[in-house]
Amino acid sequence: MSHTSEAFKKGKAMIAFLTAGVPSMEDTVKYVLDLEKAGVDLIEIGVPFSDPIADGPVIMEADVKALENHIHLPQVMELVKTLCTKTQIPIVLLTYYNPVFNYPSARFFEEAKEIGIDGVIIPDLPFEEQGEIRPLADANGVDIIQMVAPTSEERIRESLRHATGFVYVVSSMGVTGMRGHIQTDLREIIRIARETTDTPLAIGFGIHTPEQAGRMAKLADGVITGSGVVDIINKNGSDASEKLTAYIRGLKAGMAE
Repeated sequence: MSHTSEAFKKGKAMIAFLTAGVPSMEDTVKYVLDLEKAGVDLIEIGVPFSDPIADGPVIMEADVKALENHIHLPQVMELVKTLCTKTQIPIVLLTYYNPVFNYPSARFFEEAKEIGIDGVIIPDLPFEEQGEIRPLADANGVDIIQMVAPTSEERIRESLRHATGFVYVVSSMGVTGMRGHIQTDLREIIRIARETTDTPLAIGFGIHTPEQAGRMAKLADGVITGSGVVDIINKNGSDASEKLTAYIRGLKAGMAE
């Protein structure tokens, strides 16, 4: 079992996303530790990017702030190195492919293994285009977390044949953000995924209330919250700890019902 999958061993996993370097790298370290104490089982760290095609306005706002702070992939690698001296929580990077390609890819996956990155999510690299990096990831024990969205059954099955770590089930078409309602027929996607892989399934995109977290936890093995966390940090800067803790505990309570 990969370190990423270990997040699901204790029951329904709570996964939280935050953008690196907002409002500072020191704050990101503090907030990762806060999130872990509040009950998060796995952390996704976003690598700031200028054209994040899958992200809505809240995460884009954070990306702009981080890029103004000159935070790019090399700085995020250093951040994870620091974090891994303070916590054993599984850490996954969410990055677009361009920064990995320019790193370049072979060096990125070697360093990821060395410093303790357990997996990567690359939203703009569909499974058909992962041929170059998958052997590098496999050789270094780094999970490529597959995203599945509402699409054809054949495509879902094909994309999950080699799934490792966990599967990121996209709850809604469009970009990330806090939604009032999640309309997608997730039961059908979950059914197909369960028939295709034993890898744990986590649902993300739009989950920000205890009620939503509870509904999603009944369907899947984990719940991902991103924009809700980032919004609290955007609005509270270096003073977000209390609100973050209350927010996560609320979601956890919803998942337990």
